[in-house]
Amino acid sequence: MDHIYETYDIAVIGAGHAGCEAALAAARLGMNTIVFVVSTDSIALMPCNPNVGGTSKGHLVRELDALGGEMGKNIDRTFIQSKMLNCSKGPAVHSLRAQADKQEYSRSMRRVLENQDRLTLKQAEVSDILVEDGHVSRVRTFSGGVYPCRAAIICTGTYLNARCVYGDTYTYTGPNGLPAANHLTDCLKKLGIEIYRFKTGTPARIDKRSIDFSKMEEQVGDERIVPFSFENTEDSIKREQVLCWLTYTNETTHDIIRKNIDRSPLYSGNIKGTGPRYCPSIEDKVMKFPDKDRHQVFIEPEGNYTNEMYISGMSSSLPEDVQVAMYRSVPGLENAKIVRNAYAIEYDCLNPMQLKPSLELKAIGGLFSAGQMNGSSGYEEAAAQGIIAGINAARLLKGLDPLILNRSQAYIGVLIDDLCTKETHEPYRMMTSRAEYRLILRQDNADLRLTEIGHEIGLIDDDRYVKFCLKKKQIENEIARLKSTLVGGKARIQEFLVSHGSTPLKTAVSLGDLITRPEFDYGSIAEIDTERPELPYDVCEQVEIELKYEGYISKQLQQIESFKKTESKMIPAALDYDDVPSLRIEARQKLKAIRPVSIGQASRISGVSPADISVLLVYMSRFAENKTD
Repeated sequence: MDHIYETYDIAVIGAGHAGCEAALAAARLGMNTIVFVVSTDSIALMPCNPNVGGTSKGHLVRELDALGGEMGKNIDRTFIQSKMLNCSKGPAVHSLRAQADKQEYSRSMRRVLENQDRLTLKQAEVSDILVEDGHVSRVRTFSGGVYPCRAAIICTGTYLNARCVYGDTYTYTGPNGLPAANHLTDCLKKLGIEIYRFKTGTPARIDKRSIDFSKMEEQVGDERIVPFSFENTEDSIKREQVLCWLTYTNETTHDIIRKNIDRSPLYSGNIKGTGPRYCPSIEDKVMKFPDKDRHQVFIEPEGNYTNEMYISGMSSSLPEDVQVAMYRSVPGLENAKIVRNAYAIEYDCLNPMQLKPSLELKAIGGLFSAGQMNGSSGYEEAAAQGIIAGINAARLLKGLDPLILNRSQAYIGVLIDDLCTKETHEPYRMMTSRAEYRLILRQDNADLRLTEIGHEIGLIDDDRYVKFCLKKKQIENEIARLKSTLVGGKARIQEFLVSHGSTPLKTAVSLGDLITRPEFDYGSIAEIDTERPELPYDVCEQVEIELKYEGYISKQLQQIESFKKTESKMIPAALDYDDVPSLRIEARQKLKAIRPVSIGQASRISGVSPADISVLLVYMSRFAENKTD
């Protein structure tokens, strides 16, 4: 029997990384919000890798923080090692990555949720989403509790109809043996939502006491700590860091895998879900890259107060006996004791092309979806979608236009546009190569790109905004000073240039011009910059990048202006693609299915050619004229 309980503005289904951000954003924007979770032990759980950030993913977390999200602050509170990746390359691909204390990360995020005004936590499984007149009206739990609401956000992660597999062993649970959400899929199908079956996996956890680290390479954290959150400073979060280690598989490892490949559910057909191409299992690596004689294996602590070590690079669904032999063939793991077996997990998710760019379902008003439910992979991709879904659910209920970040504004914009526009037949992973304007979308300038938006929305408070405006002004003033400060042919200057292997000056140049020379940077010219003010590190970093890459940045900004022209050409919602003459059949079908909001989005749809776009533009012009008449 159903029982009607409290009424809420927004119901969030799931409290993983997407659910936490969605719920916090909604509550902080004034919405009375309830979060349903199958187990409170799974709040902000890290069921796989014990880290936040990494290549391109670090960009997402810093953008999330600039908008007013929580993930960056939480990893700053709970990291045990921090490292900036790709430092030997240009700033566009620098990416922050931090190892987390898994248990403390989850506990810390739970404390934030429990103490957030207008936010209620409820351990219960949602089995039905009820829709009236095409709009969400309430959710029902498996136990019969009914909660009226005006919007709902699905954030079920890898729990929906989940099945964990290794060898012939199957358990119908979510990750880490926690309860799965087994009853919502049928409801979603009845609502006409197309469901996919995806798969991901995780490696074994090994007892630290059984590892011989002398056979491995130490991996230390950075000496200078860069916070994920722009609200923090290095001094406020700096702490002693733990070690990680690097070892490698070998031909013995690969031979064990090849001899037992028929026992892998990936190859026997026992796993039906599609796995991530860019995060393959060790058996996939060995079988698909036979020319490689070894693969990297990183040994990472799961926290300060546990001996469990995460074996990064060796996720698997092979049987237990094969896992033991396989791991013990790796240098340093000869006597490894497995605490938790590696496994694959299959789960239900939806086809994200059913979503608007706001992450609201096209067919059901007030129903949003975020995270791995949308066919993406990774904690960071999930959290980034979560905050956008939470913001837009709140804005919908307030009668405001949705927040839609485009591809020139943020990696978050690239992520969501890809999901909503391009066909996703495997778990989507964010990569820097997916962003056309990555020199502009750097992780170091995420606050400069998005803090004003976060403040306008209402998630960035006035105190933080004032500090941001000061930083922005300091950057502008210092760049202007360097460009206007000239140095000439004095002997002291010439000696300085020669000592750094630089060409002597024939005419006066600005300090800004000197920084553009490859042998100099902002720090190295301090010796001849006698009027330099004391500035924070992050201000100096922005000054150097803006001057060093000014020509490239200017060119990319011009490209963005061209991009914005197509994005600003909005396609009327009432446009009937069947009325558009000369459209190819494939293009017509794709455009009708996706219903792009702009010419820019339409041009990125697979199967829609430049010729189709030209036809559409001509028709839109006539459509507008007829409407005016």
